[in-house]
Amino acid sequence: MKATARANTNIALIKYWGKRDETLFLPMNSSLSITLDKFYTTTTVQFCKDLPSDIFLLNGCLAGETDTLKISIFLDRFRKMVGENLKAIVTSINKVPTAAGLASSASGFAALAAAAAKALRLNLDKQELSVLARQGSGSASRSIYGGFVEWQKGIKEDGTDSFAKPILSEQEWPLSVLSVLVESDQKIISSREGMKRTVETSPFYPGWLDTVDQDLTIAKEAIKLRNFEMLGKIVEANALKMHATMFGATPPIIYWKSGTLEVMQRIQKLRLEGIQVYFTIDAGPNVKVLCLPEDEQRVYETLTILPGVQHVFVCHPGSGIIYFPDTRESKC
Repeated sequence: MKATARANTNIALIKYWGKRDETLFLPMNSSLSITLDKFYTTTTVQFCKDLPSDIFLLNGCLAGETDTLKISIFLDRFRKMVGENLKAIVTSINKVPTAAGLASSASGFAALAAAAAKALRLNLDKQELSVLARQGSGSASRSIYGGFVEWQKGIKEDGTDSFAKPILSEQEWPLSVLSVLVESDQKIISSREGMKRTVETSPFYPGWLDTVDQDLTIAKEAIKLRNFEMLGKIVEANALKMHATMFGATPPIIYWKSGTLEVMQRIQKLRLEGIQVYFTIDAGPNVKVLCLPEDEQRVYETLTILPGVQHVFVCHPGSGIIYFPDTRESKC
């Protein structure tokens, strides 16, 4: 009872910020993302009859108690579906370096969900996998699919209608996404804490909810029309509005560093020079930059020489879940 799956990470173009249910990871608003090709997690799950407890190996090392407990709680959902309490050996290779400024939870839980379901022969479709992956990490629901993906917030209390769906495959609109690293230290305020504080204390948060659905509609229309300028403008505006809600929290949440502003201002200058390029920023200081493939090299060269930039990772639209044949059944 063993399977291996790989999932790519993704970045949100229209952000999800705030949960209506902390346990089931149900969002306050729908969101839209693009799955990337460069960073991914490959996970093997093997369920064993005589194993006393779950074992979690991350990048060749035995994971700590806290991380293993998270994996065990997540796998309990799958064990419940088959009516057996089989423990598992989970081996995960994470190719989403912390230095890339990208979260690995999306690819990690998407790969884990896919491998666990296949190992138990659950025969789930991608929508069902998305629902399950979401319960490990909200953004993992989107990494089930490649290309442009919408995560529908849903309205049901049990979360069965909160899942991702594909909008456009990775081959249909080749864009360039540059992940610009300006800070590699771990952020002081986690995304989860930042969301909660913003929802509870920011007077600007209701305004975010009032406009984000319209942002999503515009972004989807831009993708349908392959209108890059239309997409870039709404993506950039949406990110700035999200950070504005954090500025209004009590106490304020400010993820930006001097390098963040430096990149933002350089992007604006590039646009004045006639280059179509736009930025988005997640809950952190690092900037993701969108441009057309023909402008990729110029944008890359411009950003790498900025004093506040540590590294620039060049990405493109990536695929959804990939399964690997594995006929070697190791002994438990």
